[in-house]
Amino acid sequence: MLSGSAHTRPPDPAVPATRRSIRGHHGRRTVGWFVCLLAVALLALVSLGVGSRSIPLDTVWSVLTGRGSAAERAIIWQLRIPRTLLACVVGSALGVAGVVMQSVIRNPLAEPGLVGVNAGASFAVVLAISLFGVTETSGYIWFAFVGAILSALAVYGLTSRSQFTGQHTRLVLAGAAMSATLGALTGILTMFDTNAFDSYRFWVVGALENRGTPALTVAVPFIAVGIGIALPLGPAFNALALGDETGSALGLRTGLVRAAAFTSIMLLCGAATAAAGPIAFVGLVVPHALQLVLGPDIRWLLAYAVPAGAALVLASDITGRVVARPGEIEAGIVTAFIGAPVLMWLVNKRKAVRL
Repeated sequence: MLSGSAHTRPPDPAVPATRRSIRGHHGRRTVGWFVCLLAVALLALVSLGVGSRSIPLDTVWSVLTGRGSAAERAIIWQLRIPRTLLACVVGSALGVAGVVMQSVIRNPLAEPGLVGVNAGASFAVVLAISLFGVTETSGYIWFAFVGAILSALAVYGLTSRSQFTGQHTRLVLAGAAMSATLGALTGILTMFDTNAFDSYRFWVVGALENRGTPALTVAVPFIAVGIGIALPLGPAFNALALGDETGSALGLRTGLVRAAAFTSIMLLCGAATAAAGPIAFVGLVVPHALQLVLGPDIRWLLAYAVPAGAALVLASDITGRVVARPGEIEAGIVTAFIGAPVLMWLVNKRKAVRL
């Protein structure tokens, strides 16, 4: 009779080594995430000192710890801290939304604005100024958010009943049609209302100046919910990358995942656009930059998009304040200068998914 030990398979020495390699890989990425977070903190500190009136970093630290003159405290606490926090919040929202959008659409050129959020928010702002006489930022933020949400819901409603085949095409086409329609209506309103045009043109460039606490109050809760929805979807997005049929065969409820992803995009882009205006290309640049470093694992792309998006918008805002001092260039313009070459590079170097 053969003993039980005769049937025992000898241990594979490669298994412990593989497990150690996975743990080490995970540990390095975790450390890298905290390094990105530290970089955001350093950029935030620089942001507090940069502006039409420069404040040395040691003075900034003194103000943060309760010292400094009354003028310096007013500049930092009332103007620059809300602006810096808003840049971080908006950047994180757009970065995460970009990763989610490209994961769902599976198109390297996909950008959150495809769902008509920017056009909806812009039209709502002009409508608020023209019909209701709203001129303060705190007044039309809510109009912008509602307009962005309604536009995104309309786009999703036009595509939600389609089957998996061609659904990506329908979403892109519906978003383009919605953006074109609302853009035309916005142009008509601004053409016949000079006051609306004067107020609208300062919002549409994507600026962080003078947004203040009201913008943060509106944006933070919705962005927190949007990120909270997106982060747990990483494994599902990895399964979707294999195709809808394969994902369904693995037990993935693809319709539910897409609905959750679209809800996340809607909240993130709607709140970010309402708070700071349309800031383009962040949702395009961040996912591709992270993929070059991290690879295609969407779980890590989502996690890193939070500090990476914040760093990009914060760095753009700082750059705009430095190069045009004592004036400034809006963050939306700076990100466009960064994003346009990236878009051209993608078109030339990668084969875009055919619509």
